Amino acid sequence: MNTLQAIILAIIEGLTEFLPISSTAHMGFTAALLGMEETEFLKMFQVSIQFGAILAIVVLYWKKFFDFKNFNIYIKLAFAVVPALVLGYLFDDKIEAVLGNQIAISAVLVLGGIVLLFVDKWFKNPTIHDEKDISIKTAVTIGFWQCLAMMPGTSRSAASIIGGMTQGLSRKAAAEFSFFLAVPTMLAVTVYSVFVKTWGKGTASEMKGYEMIFQDENHIQLFILGNIVAFVVALLAVKTFISVLTKYGFKFWGWYRIIIGIALLIYFYQTK
Repeated sequence: MNTLQAIILAIIEGLTEFLPISSTAHMGFTAALLGMEETEFLKMFQVSIQFGAILAIVVLYWKKFFDFKNFNIYIKLAFAVVPALVLGYLFDDKIEAVLGNQIAISAVLVLGGIVLLFVDKWFKNPTIHDEKDISIKTAVTIGFWQCLAMMPGTSRSAASIIGGMTQGLSRKAAAEFSFFLAVPTMLAVTVYSVFVKTWGKGTASEMKGYEMIFQDENHIQLFILGNIVAFVVALLAVKTFISVLTKYGFKFWGWYRIIIGIALLIYFYQTK
């Protein structure tokens, strides 16, 4: 991976992390179209730079996120993240096996797009307009919905927002809770990917996982650069998404997923 490729992937991550179109799928497609070799560093890079994008939420919503008078939000997030931690750990190998199957991911993009076309019609009368009114039970339910995104191409954002809307949340409230939930979720994923899964590879007689992935100083620089770029781009993307979602709903994103998914299905099927 060179510097330009790292920047392109980070821009894609920052733009798509909070959109209901799957950042993982878009980074995978981009890497494939750029002809990048599927190395251990690339896999780790695609996962870890999501945390750079997530930090944008902490900055943009710092007043709410650090409102210690509303301590209940932290309790709700703690309960909501548990399903993803448990199921993610149990099915990690199966999830990673699908990451390289671009045809399957493209198909999921199309199917998810079809669902998004009807979401706004299904949930017309929200009863919860502020995260303070979300119960722990509702938070856990949203946490289970988030787990649908373990299938690459689904979109963590779409799964958790729709999950919130099934529980009576307005689009805006569901989107904001989805953003907040992304912080502990992606923090856990990054720590597991970089410090547990990666460093835990190898034995005393073999090269450690850290050394296998961060083979030189350039890899460390790309890792840092990717997170910075993803953070900056996400800062610009989040507010735009909230505005578009509030005004127009999910239909636009549904059509986007369908069109892109079909185009990619044709491309990857022909190059298979």
